Amino acid sequence: MGFRTILRKLQGDQFRYVVIRLIQAPVVLLLLITLSFFLMRFAPGGPFMLEQRTDPVIEQAIRAKYLLDKPLSYQYWSFVKDLLRGDLGPSFKHKNRTVNEIIAATLPHSIYLGVIATLLAAFLGIAAGLFSAIRHDTSVDYGLMACAVIGISLPTFVIGPLLQLSFSIYWQWFPLAGYEGMAKPSYIILPALSLALPFAGRIARLMRAGMLDVLNADFVRTARAKGLPETIVIFRHTIRGGILPVVSYLGPAIAQLVTGSLVVEKIFQIPGLGREFVEGALNRDYTLVMGTVIVYGALIILFNLLSDIMYGVLDPRVKYV
Repeated sequence: MGFRTILRKLQGDQFRYVVIRLIQAPVVLLLLITLSFFLMRFAPGGPFMLEQRTDPVIEQAIRAKYLLDKPLSYQYWSFVKDLLRGDLGPSFKHKNRTVNEIIAATLPHSIYLGVIATLLAAFLGIAAGLFSAIRHDTSVDYGLMACAVIGISLPTFVIGPLLQLSFSIYWQWFPLAGYEGMAKPSYIILPALSLALPFAGRIARLMRAGMLDVLNADFVRTARAKGLPETIVIFRHTIRGGILPVVSYLGPAIAQLVTGSLVVEKIFQIPGLGREFVEGALNRDYTLVMGTVIVYGALIILFNLLSDIMYGVLDPRVKYV
């Protein structure tokens, strides 16, 4: 389905809903920025609490450089004004580097990992949920759903080492760790699979539930009564409705996958944004944390909006208010 087709379908209430959401998006993002800013400032400690004791004059000069000697209201409005210019400020811990530079250097790696993980999660989850629904109450159904529950239950810090042990050390099919970007895709397979499996399990269960609801609908029984082949019934009449719960879930899931995972990036030595975010939080690097929060919040808002639009396109019965 092309972008022009989607735009043609966005009529009346749907178009007004999209416009309202686009107007609300900056307001929601500003609220997120405001809340995060003051929570960071009110948290115990500070960005220089772990530094070696310095001369009070030097310490005061450092605080003045980063405006930490100013009232919180002044710091907030200064940050917002710089943000409107696209400037996220200097990092408190990475000397001579700005937050813009850090995000520009790390976000592409997380996006690359997240896109591959999203494709894997969607393919594995949709396929497993579809076959499980078709083979409802059979050994295939029980086996696939058992695998889905295991995928959901196992944390990534368990899945990652298990994949390394199996596919890198024992069978030696993929590299153990490291990152070579798009030049060597083999380095990204295991980390992407580690990140994708829990999401694939959730997608499989949602897809199964959605398909079972549609398979019991009257129009499906009518299609079968007309003698249509089961393949046509499944792929032409039921999969569009059965995938709706997955579409709703994919909005926040894609944002979480794209922004990367600290555990996966640590295990497989990938220089992504997730690692920078956690290290920034531990070091009280206010500007770096704010920058990553803004990126993550913007992605959440964007993908939630896109998933709502796609939901309405796939199911014209959806009413927008």
